[in-house]
Amino acid sequence: MGAMAGTFTLLYDSLCPICRREVDWLKRRDRNGRLATIDIAAPGFDPAPLGLSAERVVARLHGIEANGTVVEGMAAMRGAWRAVGLGWLIAPTGWPLLRYLFDCMYLVFARYRVPLGRLFGRRAANCDADRCTPR
Repeated sequence: MGAMAGTFTLLYDSLCPICRREVDWLKRRDRNGRLATIDIAAPGFDPAPLGLSAERVVARLHGIEANGTVVEGMAAMRGAWRAVGLGWLIAPTGWPLLRYLFDCMYLVFARYRVPLGRLFGRRAANCDADRCTPR
């Protein structure tokens, strides 16, 4: 389960309304087919071949670089945006002085993504405080 040559593979949770919306947005901009996606909520998804636990993969966004390196959090976000040709827009989040700030902000978002999805009326599944499950 690695990335194809020249692509970035994003692992995302289709049960997270905000996550699903961003992935849909990125896919529409992927004119060169360089972004692959794997839905971690799909039946049969197993994070073990990636060296990840189910809890870890649900807690944070993960991605797989073309060379097979697994990245998480903002690094995964930057990889996905680069893959679709929009890396320049998100590049400041990786600059030395800003990286720490954006990495911390991402951790807060990741922790509260489900309640934020409900707050913005994007509830498409049964959600508790930390996770969503299919209806």
